[in-house]
Amino acid sequence: MVGVPGTPDLAPAAPVVQPVGCTELPPTALDLQIPTDQPLTEPVLIRAVLERNPSLDEMRAAVVAAEARVPQVSSLDDPMATVWTAPGSYGSPNANPAARLEVSQKLPWPGKREVRAAAAAAEAGAAIGDLAALRLDLVEAARAALADYYQAERALAVNREVRSLLGELRQNAETRYRTGKGDQQDILQADVDLARTDERAVGLRRAQGVSRARLNTLLHRPADAPLGPPPEALPAAADAQDPAALRTQAVAARPDLKALGERIRAEEAGLVAAGLEYQPDVEVMAAYDGFWQGVGGRPLEWQVGARVNIPLRVGRRAGAVVEAQARVARRRAELARLVDQVGLQVQEAYEQVRAARQVIELYDQKVLPAARANLKEARTGYTNGRVPFVALSQAQQALADWRERYVEAQAELYRRQAALDRVVGKPEAGLAATR
Repeated sequence: MVGVPGTPDLAPAAPVVQPVGCTELPPTALDLQIPTDQPLTEPVLIRAVLERNPSLDEMRAAVVAAEARVPQVSSLDDPMATVWTAPGSYGSPNANPAARLEVSQKLPWPGKREVRAAAAAAEAGAAIGDLAALRLDLVEAARAALADYYQAERALAVNREVRSLLGELRQNAETRYRTGKGDQQDILQADVDLARTDERAVGLRRAQGVSRARLNTLLHRPADAPLGPPPEALPAAADAQDPAALRTQAVAARPDLKALGERIRAEEAGLVAAGLEYQPDVEVMAAYDGFWQGVGGRPLEWQVGARVNIPLRVGRRAGAVVEAQARVARRRAELARLVDQVGLQVQEAYEQVRAARQVIELYDQKVLPAARANLKEARTGYTNGRVPFVALSQAQQALADWRERYVEAQAELYRRQAALDRVVGKPEAGLAATR
């Protein structure tokens, strides 16, 4: 707003919205919340993301803006003051100085302001629901990024262990070759296996860097900022639940459904407001009139009056009612569609969690024990000269691959559980702690 020189600025200062994530603390103080010498656990990560992610600041500002609409739409219009004068009457021998001062106030039909306030309050409630939905999305994103970080780190540990074992196998093959008990091809095969392991390590280090960058981005930090190691084990998935109960819980708890319910209430208030437009508004006024000189030169002086609009444009008002009815119907249909979609999302996420559990059980009970037994027999057979080195190499590589896939399956189960918690609308411990 450009002020007039020499006059004070009468406009009140705009309220300052202080986002939680954009604090004025120095970066070193912020980093104290995320220790780099300790494992990055789920509660610490979620709490930090919900404190620092700028997306939440954006949504909080939207909530503040929506709530600020309520007093605006429920307030009366400013009163109007009018001053008239007749310059020719001043100094005239035939008339007294003529002037008119009028003050008026528009008063809408009872209920109009209340309906507008209800619609604005419902929109503010919808914005609060959008904020809660974003928090759930961020919790899922943080848990998924933590799963990626865990998977890359644990796969690298498996890769280092496998490389160490392959180095021992190569030394053994070289020793047997020198003593005439083995072939040079065994050494070459060991070199190929080592090279393949090194190649895999390159991809795993890339995945580790990308997952670290994702976590730092969620934390509103530089992508290459240091992070502590991932936890030794991911939190265990929740016990299996009845999908029908989960669907019922989701319909009751999902913040996006609550936000849509608030928007339906806003549209219903708009429908009531459209119906009230058939009622007239009143403008009351009071005036001091010195223009018209009565008998003996006395002015009319004090007057009171009212002005009422006549709602004759029925077609315009009928169109507004039909439009408001259509808006309500559209929102209700959207709610029905979203409830169906929530049921599908819950069932799909539930099936994915169940399948991920079955994969974990398969690895624990069959795949890994069989792969370890196969490697043990291959070692014994190679030592006794009954199997070639290539068989031992294949057994070693198969176990390494299955171990890495087991780590991937653990991370996948954690991701699927995070997705199920989000579609159910389940608040996490870290989420509830920061509310």
